[in-house]
Amino acid sequence: MRKRVTAAVAARVVALGAAAVLLGGAVLGCSSDAGQGAGAQAAAGVVRTSPIAGELSKLPARVDGSKIVVGRPDAPRTLQVLVDPRCGHCAKFEEGGGRTLSELAGAGKVKVEYLLASFTDQGGASGSVKAVNALRASLDQGKFAEYHAAVFASQPKGRFTDGHLLEIASAVPGLRGADFDGAVKGMTYKGWVTEAEKGFEATGNDRTPLVLLDGKPVGTDGSMFDAAAFAGTLKAAGIG
Repeated sequence: MRKRVTAAVAARVVALGAAAVLLGGAVLGCSSDAGQGAGAQAAAGVVRTSPIAGELSKLPARVDGSKIVVGRPDAPRTLQVLVDPRCGHCAKFEEGGGRTLSELAGAGKVKVEYLLASFTDQGGASGSVKAVNALRASLDQGKFAEYHAAVFASQPKGRFTDGHLLEIASAVPGLRGADFDGAVKGMTYKGWVTEAEKGFEATGNDRTPLVLLDGKPVGTDGSMFDAAAFAGTLKAAGIG
């Protein structure tokens, strides 16, 4: 999982290192030493959509402070998902466990709180900030869940650009328009992107992808990267 290289992170290394030992090295993820990770990254300009895009288009989403919450407000269980648009292993998670969470949200069994990090964009190298801004803008058009899945599925080998983010949006019916396009190009939600990163940091975690149930990680045995396996993990936790 990708680590944030900051003084605050250094203070947590001992505890996180102990957790990694307990997990026996089973967890796959991005790291600061290994680049963006081993997700199924697309060639520049390639656009992919989710195989369950139709179901995702029906999922309600709303802003709750620095989080975006997907699913029915009265869903009995809540999971938090920590992802960064440019973390390769986050893209791998979205193909697997992320799809399972979306299906459970559609069935009204859970609601999902997304904490969208952008720490891969240190120095403006990845376009992660641009991607999170575009994701926030998609919510105004009622298209967050569908666009979120498409952004991760279309994660480029290079950095996210305005042009690529708009191309991805073109594959989401009803998303493109003057308001959305203007928000992407003008970085309308840059301030919110900063708050979202702070919200991610406030969880006390410094890596992605991560799924939290009642504040505790689930799927860290690697099951989060496989839809069926993660469904089993959640069922064992009383969800499903």
